[in-house]
Amino acid sequence: MTASPFDQSRYQLRFDWGRNGLQRLAPADVVVVVDVLRFSSTVSARVAGGETVPHDESAHAVSRNGAAVASAAAGTGAVVFLGCLRNATAVAHAVLAEQNRRGARTSVSIIAAGELAGEGDAAVLRFSVEDQLGAGAVFAALETLGLDHSSPEAAAASEAFRGLRSAVRHLLTASGSGQELLARDRRAEVLAAAVHDADDVVPVLRDGVWSAYEVSAG
Repeated sequence: MTASPFDQSRYQLRFDWGRNGLQRLAPADVVVVVDVLRFSSTVSARVAGGETVPHDESAHAVSRNGAAVASAAAGTGAVVFLGCLRNATAVAHAVLAEQNRRGARTSVSIIAAGELAGEGDAAVLRFSVEDQLGAGAVFAALETLGLDHSSPEAAAASEAFRGLRSAVRHLLTASGSGQELLARDRRAEVLAAAVHDADDVVPVLRDGVWSAYEVSAG
């Protein structure tokens, strides 16, 4: 099969948006799903607190998009992590540990969930600044660890985070998704999602459950 110019298969680190983006990219060994407000951040905090979180429960509670991306990623046979601002460096270390466990160069697709506007078949994917920054934070952490064979799309996300890192809290609260949650009296959740590297564990999806990634379990 001829490679698509959009599958980013030449690169170790790849970046795209939503379920269509996951399908567009070449198959990867590891998929990191980023849905900052609120799926990734909520599940990350719960797993960091010692919980295991059933995927169906987490999906119905906080996401109709990020959870769908995670389900699709699991169907590819990839190791599926949840990434966000809260656990960006921990995700990078988990990816490196997975590569070391495999003993081979490991391809990584980071999928920003984005926001679904509208309902049913009429729903369209909307860019979300919080997911761009969350994905960029993970890419930046991976590059710090020496995993830096990045696609142009991944490199741009990384530099967006590096350049805007000091403004992340403001950008999340001022974003459309942040404003929507503030209007629902969920300001505390937005602020919690904006904290960089608050969690030192990484949710991994296995057998329909999110639990803390451990190298020995890989």
